Amino acid sequence: MPTTQEKTWRAGRFWWDCPQPSDTTACPLRTVIFDLDALSDLDVDGHRVVFNAAFAAHGLSIAWSVPRYRRLLALHDERQRVAAELRKRCVGPECDVLTELLADEICATKDMMFDEMILDLGLTPRPGLVDLVMDAFADGIPVGVVSSGRRRWVEPLVRQLVGEGLVETVVTGDDVSKPADGYRHALAELGVLPHDALAVTGSADGLRAANAAGLATVLITAGDTGAAARTAAAVRPDYAGSEPLRLTTCRRVHAQWWAQHSPSAA
Repeated sequence: MPTTQEKTWRAGRFWWDCPQPSDTTACPLRTVIFDLDALSDLDVDGHRVVFNAAFAAHGLSIAWSVPRYRRLLALHDERQRVAAELRKRCVGPECDVLTELLADEICATKDMMFDEMILDLGLTPRPGLVDLVMDAFADGIPVGVVSSGRRRWVEPLVRQLVGEGLVETVVTGDDVSKPADGYRHALAELGVLPHDALAVTGSADGLRAANAAGLATVLITAGDTGAAARTAAAVRPDYAGSEPLRLTTCRRVHAQWWAQHSPSAA
């Protein structure tokens, strides 16, 4: 016999039409939604590499190292990162004008090259990721992936990193225009309430988007976690380690988050 929630979904209602649960027993973990950065270190092993190719295409002897690029990630906009690098190397009164023009050209080149190169960079899944996805698949917990990228390369990259048939839905920049809407779109496709989902993100921007959509969120990052730790349900360098991030841990993190953030806890 269908549950009340199943009847609601069959009637065509969405989570924003439904009453919000007031205790954690009403918030079981029913789905895990990753952003693409949580599957692989896309910033360091993807964007950084393509930017270095774009610098070379413009005849510049700039090659961002991993430590240098991680420092530049404190600037949230790619163009700001490029401009900061160019200003550091530029001398003379004409520097500012040339920097602005060249930064635009380099970012345009990088965007074009990224679509062409991303599937050939040999990106690998973060340590322990596949174990978590397999846990969810075996337990009947659907998995979603959200990305601001184009579907033509996002979907094959997800298959490359996770495997075939393990992801229930992939939401891309072709489907939505705002990052938080990617999570809302995935929730609607999966028929799950925000309180019943856990997001896993690989960047501070992804954390903000998931929080804006109302999800408890685990942040996977090797960078500074000072500010991010305040809004994340958990912060981890990867999925492995002495206590791997498996489905049992996800359930515990999810329950603890809502125990602290549900209206009854206020």
